[in-house]
Amino acid sequence: MPSPPPFAGAIFDLDGTLLDSMHVWQDIDVEFLAKRGFSVPPGYGESLAGLSFRETAEYTISVFGLKEDPEDIMQEWNRMAIEAYSHHVPLKPYAKEYLHYLRRQGVRLGVCTALSQKLYVPALLNHGIFDLFDALVSTDDVSRGKTFPDAYLLCASRLGLPPEQCAVFEDILPAIRGALAARMQVYGVYDPAAEDKETIQAVTRRYIRDFSELLPPQ
Repeated sequence: MPSPPPFAGAIFDLDGTLLDSMHVWQDIDVEFLAKRGFSVPPGYGESLAGLSFRETAEYTISVFGLKEDPEDIMQEWNRMAIEAYSHHVPLKPYAKEYLHYLRRQGVRLGVCTALSQKLYVPALLNHGIFDLFDALVSTDDVSRGKTFPDAYLLCASRLGLPPEQCAVFEDILPAIRGALAARMQVYGVYDPAAEDKETIQAVTRRYIRDFSELLPPQ
């Protein structure tokens, strides 16, 4: 018999962790900035890692000197992304199987994402996994992004569990540091868009290429 998971709750990031979606935001960056006469500068995407949606809009306004309101930019990004998340963004390999496995083991499941509710709900519904989760948290629900522990702690609270009994699955180092600050068990998940893979391997409990590595042998 395989050992049960060493945690009572599992909290999942979406972009780059459960969802193979990082290309969506790269495409949106290209289209959004091209409309304003800019190209995507080197390091722009990395600078956004761990920021909330509003923080990303504010950063973009600052970098490019835009005379636009963060709310208007967020609404434009949402319109561009809703179609993709509702119909076209796939799950990472074996993600659905692993979620069902954890549910069978009695693990409480949560989402902790920088996505707005307008994006994460359609994505979860599209893949038939919305009802698997006991708690759904966005950085819109807290005052700081995922480089801080706030959103993870809120998710643990909504799961009814202490932070130490929760695992977090993340793909980027800034968010991993936020989860570590929340005193949670952190697992790194490979995504080709993520950087600092060696550091991620060093600071996480385990680093996986895909969720098949955590499933029991067939």
